[in-house]
Amino acid sequence: MTGILSQYMMRTILASTALVLVVLLALAGLFEFIAELDDTKGDYQTAEVILYTALRLPNLAFEMLPIAALIGSLLGLGALAGHSEIIVMRSAGLSVRELAGMVALSGGLLLVLTALLGEFIGPPLDFYARNMRMEARYQQDDARLGNEAWVKDGSTYLHLERVSPEFEFGSLYLYRFDEDRLESIAVAENSGIDENDNWILDNLRETNFQGDGVQIQQTSRSIESFEVNSDLLGSSLAKPLSLSARELLSYIDYLKRNSLDASKYETEIWFRIARTSTVLIMPILALAFVFGSLRSGGAGGRLMIGVVIGLAYYLASEMLANSGQVFNLNPILVTWLPSVTLMIITLFALSRIR
Repeated sequence: MTGILSQYMMRTILASTALVLVVLLALAGLFEFIAELDDTKGDYQTAEVILYTALRLPNLAFEMLPIAALIGSLLGLGALAGHSEIIVMRSAGLSVRELAGMVALSGGLLLVLTALLGEFIGPPLDFYARNMRMEARYQQDDARLGNEAWVKDGSTYLHLERVSPEFEFGSLYLYRFDEDRLESIAVAENSGIDENDNWILDNLRETNFQGDGVQIQQTSRSIESFEVNSDLLGSSLAKPLSLSARELLSYIDYLKRNSLDASKYETEIWFRIARTSTVLIMPILALAFVFGSLRSGGAGGRLMIGVVIGLAYYLASEMLANSGQVFNLNPILVTWLPSVTLMIITLFALSRIR
């Protein structure tokens, strides 16, 4: 019997959450589409804007799933409470803990879906969408196709004039240091990374600073090996939300090995973990609400409560994550605080149910 009831509640919650998520994505996609229409340029026209918006939807779904899970659970469980089905379950001997366990199964499935979206689907599509937009906007202007970048490899600093999606860099400047002393400066007219992650430098001209003078060397083609490969370089150019958790961890490790600031990427990885975990809490929080005054209220009241709590969580989590970077606060503390607060509220609300 318990298994049948668990499946019934799971279908109710998942169906309501899916409906809410579709509505939220429709609104978010519309706003994204309207915002992008102001940036049309070159080959980036309405058809490309539609494609860009569609490719961004999985990442938007990842961001909205905690809110959708809360509103969907409130609507689904509220409907069950409104028809006295939850009261019948309690009368049949089910405790609040057992009901919370059933609801948590739905949260577990939503958590798995959120993790898949945030790791394997959303980031690569978001990265592709942004590259597609850049290529379409500047395809007729090779001088602006790409991004300027500075990267560090041990005691060597590299200045890349233009990084294209094919990892062709144009001019490349290398500054090699021996502790605090500048050892050499080199410039290559053209550069790139081959399939073996070797750096190919064409027409390299290097100036070495020695104790008694300066020595200049020139090479038509030089093959260099740096720790920075195409994956790390791509991570340095991509927005943190366009990186998977594996790419974030790899790039954080690179930044720390080179004594560079990794706080922005640490905040993103912990923020992503906290947001994913919150999806598990939302259906249980909704269960606590349906035992109260919302049991006899309509769908409008439940929807309003879900929107208010969801927006409060979203705004608090975004504000704390951004403030943490500005004021150099602990990433774990600022990203987990909203989720822990929701968990405490949920446990307190459930403990008051008789």
